[in-house]
Amino acid sequence: MEWLKPTIDFGVIGLLVVMSLVGMGIAIERFLVYRQVLVEEFANRKALELTLTHKLHLIAIIGSNAPYIGLLGTVMGIMLTFYTMGRDGMTDANKIMIGLALALKVTAVGLLVAIPAVICYNLLLRRVKVLLLEWDIHHG
Repeated sequence: MEWLKPTIDFGVIGLLVVMSLVGMGIAIERFLVYRQVLVEEFANRKALELTLTHKLHLIAIIGSNAPYIGLLGTVMGIMLTFYTMGRDGMTDANKIMIGLALALKVTAVGLLVAIPAVICYNLLLRRVKVLLLEWDIHHG
């Protein structure tokens, strides 16, 4: 069970950090694309929609799964705390609370990844809808 601590600290939190960087990178790229897209250049609405929604699903995947990955890390941290308590016969409330607090940090990181991803996804989706409506107006 000693492998759990580095797995939580470097594996789970590391995965969440990578997910955050990927999600924010895609969001920034999409914002820049939307600023430059000219709906008049698209003769086909479906081609415009494909261009606008490219990689948008990845942000949604990150936003919806980050809390679960954080929760997995928390469960692993609680398992490690209980294992340490059983192995060492630990009954010191301070050590137990520290172990549980450290376990909960992974949930917090998961939420810190998910919340901006969901916000960016919704903002980008709104921009896609506006651009599609602009295409409808231009070609209608």
